[in-house]
Amino acid sequence: MSDVKKIATRESYGNALAELGAQHEDLVVLDADLAGATKTGIFKKVFPERHIDCGIAEGNMMTVAAGIAATGKVPFASSFAMFAAGRAYEQVRNSIGYPHLNVKIGATHAGISVGEDGATHQCLEDIGLMRMIPGMVVINPSDDVEARAAVKAAYEHQGPVYLRFGRLAVPVINDREDYEFQIGKGVVLREGKDVTIFATGLEVAETLGAAEKLAADGIDAKVINIHTIKPIDRELVIAAAKETGKVVTVEEHSVIGGLGSAICDVLSEEAPTKVLKIGVNDVFGESGPALELIKKYGLDADGIYEKVKAFV
Repeated sequence: MSDVKKIATRESYGNALAELGAQHEDLVVLDADLAGATKTGIFKKVFPERHIDCGIAEGNMMTVAAGIAATGKVPFASSFAMFAAGRAYEQVRNSIGYPHLNVKIGATHAGISVGEDGATHQCLEDIGLMRMIPGMVVINPSDDVEARAAVKAAYEHQGPVYLRFGRLAVPVINDREDYEFQIGKGVVLREGKDVTIFATGLEVAETLGAAEKLAADGIDAKVINIHTIKPIDRELVIAAAKETGKVVTVEEHSVIGGLGSAICDVLSEEAPTKVLKIGVNDVFGESGPALELIKKYGLDADGIYEKVKAFV
């Protein structure tokens, strides 16, 4: 995929905010002293009067966002995933989730692809944390096209939304002209009869690469992009599992509480199926170049290929 255009989804977030800001005067952006990194600085440059820097005080930022939402405006509160979901969890739960306020959380720099910043900044638990908050929508887009569409859908959705973005530039796999984003609807990217692979975020592109390698070995993999982990596309998950009889989940997140857990929750209730969860196996990350870390933790196309081949 070296010749495929690559864009970090945090860039997509910043650009989408600026585009939406021109259309909607009620959109307000908050940041916690990281506007350059989260790319909300793109919005700030165009609409400085609607950008609020709350400083290094993420919990306070979430309560400010809650107050702004209570006035009828639509705030996007932005920070690294480790701080948005981790440090500010109490405020997200009690001040946003409990009263079901219309706050959108833009969490960038998620997963081990944060790279050299190391384990303290590589949030691998955020999907699980946000999934457990009643009424919280959780979206993990796969590329630039999907990320931009997800930000627009989040704005239009009434209620709290957690958007997960990455630091690393990733391949653009969706067609901007034809792509339609729907909260709670998965996307079938490749048909197959031997195994269904559900992937999310940057792992969607890696999974497509793995599927090509599997095909060369005579293994026909169905690949489905689950961009919305909550609410999850239950009908699609069940139908795909019944069709192939074997399921694999792939995510740049802990195998506990993330996409794999969400898929297993659905299947254990309505279509018991053998499942292999590919992710980070209950360990912290470490400092290193992003691509090397993805390879080391078996989350690149080769690693996924080897694990799925053994499973099938």
